[in-house]
Amino acid sequence: MKHLPLTPRRTALAAMALAWLGALPAQAQTFPDKPITFVVPFAAGTATDQIARALANGVTAESKQAVVIDNRAGASGFIASQQVAKAPADGYTVLITTNTTHAANEHLYKKLPYDPVKDFAPIAGLGKGGQIMVVNNNFPAKSVVEFLALAKKEPGKYSFGSGSSSSRMAGELLQQMADVKLLHVPYKSNTLAVTDLLGGQISMMITDTATGLPQVKAGKLRALGMSSAQRSPLAPDVPTIAEAGVPGYEMGYWFAAYAPAKTPPAVVRRLNELLVHAARSEAARTAFYEPTGTEVFTTTPEELAKFQAGESQKWGRIVKAAGIEAE
Repeated sequence: MKHLPLTPRRTALAAMALAWLGALPAQAQTFPDKPITFVVPFAAGTATDQIARALANGVTAESKQAVVIDNRAGASGFIASQQVAKAPADGYTVLITTNTTHAANEHLYKKLPYDPVKDFAPIAGLGKGGQIMVVNNNFPAKSVVEFLALAKKEPGKYSFGSGSSSSRMAGELLQQMADVKLLHVPYKSNTLAVTDLLGGQISMMITDTATGLPQVKAGKLRALGMSSAQRSPLAPDVPTIAEAGVPGYEMGYWFAAYAPAKTPPAVVRRLNELLVHAARSEAARTAFYEPTGTEVFTTTPEELAKFQAGESQKWGRIVKAAGIEAE
């Protein structure tokens, strides 16, 4: 075998190549060496905020670096998504988000100030959950069937609030499948919608269990049904919406983490390791997953990208079937 002579140029190129190949694991090993910011597109107290805080504790415990929670609520996640998309691609700014920003928004709005695929590097799936249909205690309906009967009797009189795309789509799907007409009232977050529901300003909402179930258990709201395919172990007496009057109804939500596009693969892998380990920890299970009835759902970056693509197609079909005009 003939060997090429090692000229100074070839020696330099070989050294550069070895340095580049060795840089990835070294970078991953030293990351993080300063605080990380978790940007949350919803208000404090929401399910996304709760999971971000639970995972932050786990990441801090393993990495020995602080994790700052930055709530950037409003505009259906636009503000937070833009912030992360434009952040330095160094792994120190992470979007802890849901299907709202990365599967639904592209079908609900004509123009997005961010691209849910091109502007982000998928890190990991974090969880899946169902939602709960709730009304004010003074509302006359005590079941899904009674609520739908009222809605059919007076189309457009009754309203539903939503502070996320998951919540909105749950209400839209209910209208579509039950053949009723409700007035949609949008909010910046589900917690704000719950406040108005408590005050009687809106008739109903289908919200994440982390936000709605505590109000039910405290006796402040009445639960009519669960949006999931199965009853929640946290509220076994609450029927699913499907068994309570709308056969085949099912609507859930998911959590995931994203970094800015072009974040080094080694850093993304390290973030994946930190977040997956935190999600699977007993501390996170006790602090968030079990109390909210959320399923631990962890993925590799590649699996999240594939999952997101499939979810985007599904949400697109729901939006189209519901006849929603993009804003």
